[in-house]
Amino acid sequence: MPTPRKEPTSRLRLHRRFRSPTLRNLRDVVVWLPPGYGKIRGRRHPVIYFQDGQNIFDPLTAFLGNAWHAGDRALELIRAHEIAAPIMVGIYNTGFNRMNEYAPTPSEFAGWGGEKSHSTGDAKRYAKFVAQELKPFIDSHYLTLTAAKHNTVVGSSMGGLVSLYFALWHPRTFGHIVAMSPSIWWDDRVAIRDFEKLRKKPAVRLWLDMGTHEPGWEVIRAMRDTLIAKGWVQGDDLAYHEIPGAEHSEHAWGARIGDVLKWVLALEKRDKGK
Repeated sequence: MPTPRKEPTSRLRLHRRFRSPTLRNLRDVVVWLPPGYGKIRGRRHPVIYFQDGQNIFDPLTAFLGNAWHAGDRALELIRAHEIAAPIMVGIYNTGFNRMNEYAPTPSEFAGWGGEKSHSTGDAKRYAKFVAQELKPFIDSHYLTLTAAKHNTVVGSSMGGLVSLYFALWHPRTFGHIVAMSPSIWWDDRVAIRDFEKLRKKPAVRLWLDMGTHEPGWEVIRAMRDTLIAKGWVQGDDLAYHEIPGAEHSEHAWGARIGDVLKWVLALEKRDKGK
């Protein structure tokens, strides 16, 4: 397994070229550690896993320099005693292969230049990599709380779409799912159809949001209605938000990551990590 390298920001540990036997590829994984990590005997932390990990902490690695600054937001909330202190894991995407790993089904899509491209739909294998390869590595190398109720998956756009599918494929591993501006449009709204097939609602809390300046944003309401029909309760295990004026951008997602952290970790703080 790769060994961590200390980054200039002392809270970050970078695992370069993390190998996945399932996907047969390599990617960087960055781990953010909370203040006081390892200094209190027996103390362990909830864990939050982020898709598109290069965008989460550092502007130097983020798309067009637009990082979410999740570490800064977490520090503010920890110091204000509003959340339990988490470990946060940024799973780098693999660039050109990103659409293959985040898409749940094979389908055509329009690229940045409008040209047609095709995804192989490898999201299920990607989710297996996170649940069965990366999470065990993180749990064995860091002071984590391992139960599903202490573990979260977060993503935006196509990363939000694949995050939704963790609720279907790995509900016993990740108890909280955050889908920010998820690409529900993918493959003629296949995510809605797949959730409609649920026979029993998994014990997973879901965050679902969309900005009202995103193209076709109203589709998120259909996803919300499907979840409610399957047993999720808005205001209980479903947090649903329409953000007035918000666009489909790293800046918009970074602006609301503090609210996401509070939603995920307020229960942890109340329960004192038990």
